[in-house]
Amino acid sequence: MLFHVRMDVRLPPDLDPRTRADIVAREKDYSQQLQRTGKWPHIWRIAGQYANFSILDVESPDELHDLLAGLPLFPYLDIQVTPLARHPSDVKT
Repeated sequence: MLFHVRMDVRLPPDLDPRTRADIVAREKDYSQQLQRTGKWPHIWRIAGQYANFSILDVESPDELHDLLAGLPLFPYLDIQVTPLARHPSDVKT
C-alpha cells in the first residue's frame, strides 16, 4: 500500500542543542534504513520549511503507524497521511 505523508517538524525552541542533535541524527539513521529496505522509496524536503513530503510503501495502515511511531522525531511531528491508489490513466499501470 502506498501512502503520501507530510511531516512538519515542531521542535521546541528551548530544546537542549545536544538533545536536538541526537534526535536528528537518530532520525536520519532510522529513515535511511527504511529507505534502503524500500519501505520509504521517496522523500522530498519542502523548500523553506522544516517539513517533508514522503511516499511510503507498506503492507498495511498498521505497519505505517508503527513505522511513523518509531521515528525519533515522532513526538515533535505534525503528520498528515493520504492513502494512494494507482490511477487508471498511468502508463505504468
